[in-house]
Amino acid sequence: MVRKAVIPVAGFGSRMLPASKSIPKEMLPIVDRPAIEYVVKEAVRAGIKEIILVSHSAKTTIEDYFDSQFELEQQLEAKGKHALLAEVRDILPEDVSVISVRQHQALGLGHAVACAAPVVGNEPFAVLLADVLVDCDGQKEDLGAMVEHYRASGAAQIMVREVPEERVDQYGIVALEGKVPASGESAPMTSVVEKPAVDAAPSCLSVVGRYVLPGDIMGILAKTPPGAGNEIQLTDAIATLMQRARVDAYVMRGRTFDCGNKVGYLQAILHYASRHPQLGEKARELMAAELAESAAN
Repeated sequence: MVRKAVIPVAGFGSRMLPASKSIPKEMLPIVDRPAIEYVVKEAVRAGIKEIILVSHSAKTTIEDYFDSQFELEQQLEAKGKHALLAEVRDILPEDVSVISVRQHQALGLGHAVACAAPVVGNEPFAVLLADVLVDCDGQKEDLGAMVEHYRASGAAQIMVREVPEERVDQYGIVALEGKVPASGESAPMTSVVEKPAVDAAPSCLSVVGRYVLPGDIMGILAKTPPGAGNEIQLTDAIATLMQRARVDAYVMRGRTFDCGNKVGYLQAILHYASRHPQLGEKARELMAAELAESAAN
């Protein structure tokens, strides 16, 4: 059973400056709630009960967000704002805990994940990148499917999607044993490489930012030397894991938004605004009006 999720949030968010100078990029709002809430709730829907934030001293507001705030709740209750009070109180189910561990140096994603080793122990766990949002538009959710695939096969699951050939040098890229499976299915991987040159990439399947991994990966990470960018790369540890055990690439169903850059963040706002249960209709009207005005000018 996969009950723990590691979410690295220690990065400075330089691609989102100047906003991220004083606000953690994970706390920037997507419509009416911070981006990190979407990621944490995705984990919870997949059956995760323990959220482990890998953070640093300047980002305590992220953990605070998932804590109760007595004064605010008391004021909302006194003013009879019960619907808003329920939203503030019920961000997460009572049986889900959020804790944080510190990453004292920015030494890469692999190092960030390894910082959670004392909490994860030998258990399987999920890794979710906090600046990647995934929306499956009413279909079966990808992370939940990955957990099911792990439970059935015992093979680590790495979420992937196809990217244009000219952009493979921006991602971790995987190669498969056979043909690319259908969306929502997995296939054994034969290799994974971090940000290969365009003419050396083994495929156009990029790692998206969702992983289900065995606890054994923590021991591998502890011995993984710096790789691309002189950082400890999670992809390098996964490549070592593949020498010992089966690792599958899971082809995602949903749509992904990279909220770590300004264009992806804007796309996410427009997408989730148009789907919002209370604001969606008005958001679609405003977007249509803006497009019409732009076309007229």
